Amino acid sequence: MKNVIVTGTSSGIGLDTVVALAKQGWRVFATMRNTAKSGPLESALADAGVRDRVEIAQLDVTEPTSIAAAVETILSKTGGKLDAVVHNAGVAVGGAFEDVPDAQSRHVMETNFFGVVALTRTLMPTFRSQRHGRVLIVSSDAAFMGQPGNAIYCASKWAVEGWAEAAAHELGLFGIEVILVEPGPYRTPIWENSPHIVPADSPYHAWAQQLFKAADEHTERTARDPIEVARVIAKALGAQRPRFRYPVGPLARITHGVRGKIPSRLMRRGVSRLLGLNRIRV
Repeated sequence: MKNVIVTGTSSGIGLDTVVALAKQGWRVFATMRNTAKSGPLESALADAGVRDRVEIAQLDVTEPTSIAAAVETILSKTGGKLDAVVHNAGVAVGGAFEDVPDAQSRHVMETNFFGVVALTRTLMPTFRSQRHGRVLIVSSDAAFMGQPGNAIYCASKWAVEGWAEAAAHELGLFGIEVILVEPGPYRTPIWENSPHIVPADSPYHAWAQQLFKAADEHTERTARDPIEVARVIAKALGAQRPRFRYPVGPLARITHGVRGKIPSRLMRRGVSRLLGLNRIRV
């Protein structure tokens, strides 16, 4: 039985990924920052009949001591062997970048970027000694195109993709593969749980209110079931020769395909019209 660590598994893509991998016969170490929130995962595993293939563990990707403790515990249970890690833990913050406090911006980067780097680094001695392993990162279509009111999240995904492209050269020396899974809009709690920063005295106030209203409506119309992403993750981990990038969903495939082909100015105009931002005067 192959062993895999999945981060951010209390809901959404992470939860569905744990179930999908367990169904395929993986031994899954489902990690989350707060294990008190494991109820929905426990229920999903029981319904799927795969509870015996999953162990739930506490892991906060922003805390080095938590990473070290979780990895040590997990490897003690696998005989020091690990086949893959799925970096799914992620957070976001909405608002014009000028309005977002540094502390919240840094939290997004610490989770979405530095958390991936830190956990991967901790697992490298194991992967190198085995001369195999897969590092799968749940990125986003936000890595293809800047999104209004989402600059910090986009920056975190662009950062992790740049890191992945460069690190793939280094990890490949030891037979370790890097995989990026890049979903478009999916129905997950990340945006519901994310703060929307719109100060009353902000010069972006009217613009941001229109943006969030239109974005919520657009997401409600277009967001898809996260099980689709989980199935792609399971497929990529099970592939004999996985691709480096997997855009998931119609919008992600479109934005991936047009990146660098359509001028950025035209892309911004199109997004502004779609969200009604071109009608706002500041």
